[in-house]
Amino acid sequence: MDALDIVFWHWWVLTILLLGIEILAPGFFFLWLSIAALVVGTVLLLIPSIPLDLQIVIFSALSIISVLAWRRFGLSNNDIETDQPLLNKRGAQYIGRTFSLLEPIKNGRGKIKADDTLWTVTGEDCPVGSQVEVVEANGTMFAVKCIANTETPPTA
Repeated sequence: MDALDIVFWHWWVLTILLLGIEILAPGFFFLWLSIAALVVGTVLLLIPSIPLDLQIVIFSALSIISVLAWRRFGLSNNDIETDQPLLNKRGAQYIGRTFSLLEPIKNGRGKIKADDTLWTVTGEDCPVGSQVEVVEANGTMFAVKCIANTETPPTA
């Protein structure tokens, strides 16, 4: 046995090491490498005369194929239909709802209180108490349009 003779159990040890890395740094990358190492170890168990060069080529090819197959087929199946599509999109949940202005919109900025949160809004200038409709959510800021002006006009 030469110093570079690799036997099947070496590949299985590599499989366990790669699975350990996958557990410590999850991301489904090292999982596919470990599966490739397991396959090479099993093939080497069945055909022990495979040279090291060919073992590495088989491992490399299986690794690339399995990672690319995962990216192609595994990640494309994440489009799950749900009854609450805006669950983790808090700002988007307010689009189409109407609120009263807490602070007037001056120079394009104002504030509303939506549920339990104070939100900065942008839009056309409107006085305090006006009804505004949220038309767009940009991070922590809403774009609104003034739909009802509740301010009484000055009497002459």
